[in-house]
Amino acid sequence: MEDLLGLLKIHVHKGVNLAIRDVRSSDPYVVIRMGKDKLKTRVIKRNLNPEWNEELILSIADPSLSIHLMVYDKDKFSRDDKMGDAEIPIVPVLDALRTRLDNIRNGTVITKVKPGRDNCLAEESCIVWSDGKLVQDMVLRLRNVERGEVELQLQWIDIPGSRGL
Repeated sequence: MEDLLGLLKIHVHKGVNLAIRDVRSSDPYVVIRMGKDKLKTRVIKRNLNPEWNEELILSIADPSLSIHLMVYDKDKFSRDDKMGDAEIPIVPVLDALRTRLDNIRNGTVITKVKPGRDNCLAEESCIVWSDGKLVQDMVLRLRNVERGEVELQLQWIDIPGSRGL
């Protein structure tokens, strides 16, 4: 616990226009990996626009590790099909944590992150001070697939006694 920087709550909202991997549809679920940690959402049957609305929590100890998101199609009798992947950029959140957050009004935009070749963002994403927490809504464009996006929210949770940033 002494090496822990904090927790990152990842609210996986939904998938949009996901790829077809079964007959006319897919049974998608999301896997989030960071280092040895692996978290999964539930499977949504026969849906190319699934709404998971699930919260997954990662312990962040090494800020240099990447967070990978993978979408799969659940299959009963064969290996699950890949439906794309993305990298979740957390460096902007960690950088925002280093700024002075004392006396900041609720709803203040701390920083804006633009889509680019170095990230999977489909559109600009703002890191906002909301109810005493750093929050970032983002839309990730899936890679290695013909189409699809995943909408999620990151929220940093400080842990008392953690080593901080």
